[in-house]
Amino acid sequence: MPDLSYALNLAASELTLAIGALVLLLLGAFIGEKSARLISILSVALLVAASAVAATGPLGQAFNGAYVADPLAIYAKVAIYLASAVAVVLGGGWMQRTHIARFEFPILIVLAAVGMGMMVSSGDLISLYVGVELHSLALYVLAAYHRDDLKASEAGLKYFVLGALSSGLLLYGSSLIYGFAGSMRFEDIAAYATANPGPGLIFGLVFLICGLAFKVSAAPFHMWTPDVYEGAPTPVVALFATAPKMAAMVLFARALSEGFLGAHDQWAQVLILICLASFVVGAWGGLAQKDIQRLLAYSSIANIGYALLGIAAGTEQGLQAMITFMTLYMIDTFGFFAILLSLSRNGRPIRTIADLAGLKTDRPLTTVAITILSLSVLGMPPFSGFWGKYYVFGAAASSGYWVVGAAGLVASVVAAFYYLRIIKLMWFDPAPEGTAKTDKAPVEAQWIGWACAAFSFPLVIVGLTWLEPLTRIAATGFGAG
Repeated sequence: MPDLSYALNLAASELTLAIGALVLLLLGAFIGEKSARLISILSVALLVAASAVAATGPLGQAFNGAYVADPLAIYAKVAIYLASAVAVVLGGGWMQRTHIARFEFPILIVLAAVGMGMMVSSGDLISLYVGVELHSLALYVLAAYHRDDLKASEAGLKYFVLGALSSGLLLYGSSLIYGFAGSMRFEDIAAYATANPGPGLIFGLVFLICGLAFKVSAAPFHMWTPDVYEGAPTPVVALFATAPKMAAMVLFARALSEGFLGAHDQWAQVLILICLASFVVGAWGGLAQKDIQRLLAYSSIANIGYALLGIAAGTEQGLQAMITFMTLYMIDTFGFFAILLSLSRNGRPIRTIADLAGLKTDRPLTTVAITILSLSVLGMPPFSGFWGKYYVFGAAASSGYWVVGAAGLVASVVAAFYYLRIIKLMWFDPAPEGTAKTDKAPVEAQWIGWACAAFSFPLVIVGLTWLEPLTRIAATGFGAG
């Protein structure tokens, strides 16, 4: 069985997570709810171990090309598994404080990580769909994890119903592509698309793009994002905004660049339209928001538009720009949500932007951290968000999409307003009369928030010296598994 051994060796990180999740599930079932803390610690160790296995594993293809382990997949898996580990840490503390600690929470995140690993290694339409559904099923449950909370239940239901719709779009597009190309493998589809670029195949491709656009919450397929961000538990939203989006963006790039490279002119037009729609919805939609998590939802829609611009470029430079942007965006986003988890008054979480007024008197260091993260996400130099946009807009301009890049810059200027409003409220506006002091911050959330802010500035200056070569290796080795 030499081929099976080789294939299992390639997929060792997913196997580690899958077997580990089953063992943890049995452990939790035997010990009961008291095991929640132990299972959280073991889940973090499992995710870190899986990232080490992925980083040191071999490159290649398995299962007749359905599974690809190339430098891009390896890079994305390490980022996804480490981000999932951070989400488990944030969620563990939150569960203890809200008295709903259950051992299933970290296990669901581990199972979602298995699906995300599959997504970034997909080499054909079957593995693409299996990976997407594997991670989606765990995320549906996580969205409604706080089942006694009406908003959380509503968020979970909306995410499930609209997720089923996106799955339908993915399946319909995949069946059309298979019907015309006669193969599920991206390589075979690419060969057919180059020789026979007919309207039927392009029609299927558009449906495939629509299904994937839903997963990354790009406009006009973003309708689930504000409600789920507002209703789902904050640690779950922190996960939604980071690891699954990195997985979906890499899958997006792999499906289009490997399966339809010869039809770049056709799918680039669709992506450009999605980018422009995301700029408009994300930038202008955020202006009217009062809830911080809804604001971050609209911010994520705009940022996904920037990242898609890298894929639309259709070049190695564009792919590297997209990976760099997503990595820096994940760190900024984790910082925001960690700080949000650390802020409460009389046990009630701070959720509205108005609640941040006068925060500098209570929590000066946290105020500095939020200021840094806000300036980073709006793209102010030399914060990390600026470098992400610098790479993406540079790649777009190199491919001739400088007008779209200029539209992205305009959207950044508009989006800057709602981040500057947060900074003004914290530093210059007094807290309303009778406002209670903030509660003592949870250690893990506070330190993760501060660490992310420190990376956004000034550590990013040093961090880019190792991030840039790593992302270049990932982009250069794309498809070379």
